Amino acid sequence: MTLTKANDPSNTKTDNWSNAIYEIFIANQIRQVVYVPDAGHSGLINLCHADANIDDVVLSSEEEGVAHIAGAWLGGDRGIMLMQSSGVGNCVNMFSLITSCKIPFLTLITMRGEWGEFNPWQLQMGQTTPELLKLCGLIVHRVDEIDQLEDTLDSALRIAFDGSQGVAVLLSQRLIGRKDFIGQK
Repeated sequence: MTLTKANDPSNTKTDNWSNAIYEIFIANQIRQVVYVPDAGHSGLINLCHADANIDDVVLSSEEEGVAHIAGAWLGGDRGIMLMQSSGVGNCVNMFSLITSCKIPFLTLITMRGEWGEFNPWQLQMGQTTPELLKLCGLIVHRVDEIDQLEDTLDSALRIAFDGSQGVAVLLSQRLIGRKDFIGQK
């Protein structure tokens, strides 16, 4: 197996999972997608940006996304937040809005700080992300292989939108491909 850069435009591994998620968004009438720009989500962000039926909103910080998704739901739209695991810590206080008000919330989180990570700055948040999300009251699912993606995302969508719960789906570095920047050893 060849390891590829998550942000490499020729990365078919990224294209495969991004396309699969985008198709699930369409089938489930996702109308708003919010994100802080992230190379790991770039393929999915580009697909959402090109779709006139999806409002894609660039955030300056992840906690804005929690409020935006809550507002989307109150306005009659289904929305999803995309973020990297390093942004989870920015949302801790805002997650109480989701859990206290029982607002459907789904976030897809590209993981850093795990399998094959080269950047030590990513390790602590990447290693604590699942437990932190659970402590904040979110239900956590994880996808390591593309064949887990459809069932996991379907389950997460049902729990979030049918059960009015906060749900996080962790997209592992095994799935998205580890980052391997030029000049790094």
